[in-house]
Amino acid sequence: MSALIRSVLYIPGSKARALEKAATLACDAIIFDLEDAVAPEEKPAARGLLAQMLAEVDYGPRLRLVRVNGPATEWGVADLAAFGSHPGVDGIVLPKVNGAQDLDLPGEKPLWAMMETPLAMLNAAAIAAHPRLAGLVMGTNDLLKDLGARFRPDRAALATGLGLCTLAARAHGRVILDGVYNAFKDLEGLAAECEQGRDLGLDGKTLIHPDQIATANRIFAPSEAEIDLARRQIDAFDAATRRGEGVAVLDGRIVENLHVASARRLLEKARAIAALPL
Repeated sequence: MSALIRSVLYIPGSKARALEKAATLACDAIIFDLEDAVAPEEKPAARGLLAQMLAEVDYGPRLRLVRVNGPATEWGVADLAAFGSHPGVDGIVLPKVNGAQDLDLPGEKPLWAMMETPLAMLNAAAIAAHPRLAGLVMGTNDLLKDLGARFRPDRAALATGLGLCTLAARAHGRVILDGVYNAFKDLEGLAAECEQGRDLGLDGKTLIHPDQIATANRIFAPSEAEIDLARRQIDAFDAATRRGEGVAVLDGRIVENLHVASARRLLEKARAIAALPL
């Protein structure tokens, strides 16, 4: 599973026009939503519409995920049956995963766990270890509600959950996506939250509006300064190695094997972004 998932846009599964437009957007992934974004009376029709659109519309290189209704709801079993083997679907997003046992479902599609409850935070390591899991998706709005916490720009109440889930994702080689930023017209606030998520180690940001895509793509991509530093770190370390030295010094800082490994990953990500056709 590629970690090149900077921007992940939620699209309501009931809106034909939005489903068509999604094929033209520069997001790295789409979560086609049958859960929160669809009213109860519209869910059966949305399921049929989405199955048809995924069969007919070319979404290019974007990762195509479907957020189904929970298996215990009246719609969940039918959702899983419709998309569990659908050729146009790359993975299934399961809401309100509380433990690894919630991922024990029939089918072979990779699973993505919505991490949005206190139990999910406490069980993050076991969830991330599940063999069918591809990634964790932070559901920060629901988590704040369950915590009885207030939203703050520094997301202090979410720090423990974000940290636990990021540790779990990294321990088991999974992708981890940050939660949404609700004020979709506030691009400055979105940028600050993207920077926080990036600095914490998350791979990308889930989004609720197309206007947020460019910000997430920019912030979760390596900057020119980072690319330049990565190249110089590799060059400096290679030169030190040829001299028989185990470390290098660049700009007054030590460069070791671990820095070179990070630099190579960063350059690999930059090359993958440069190769995107979007």
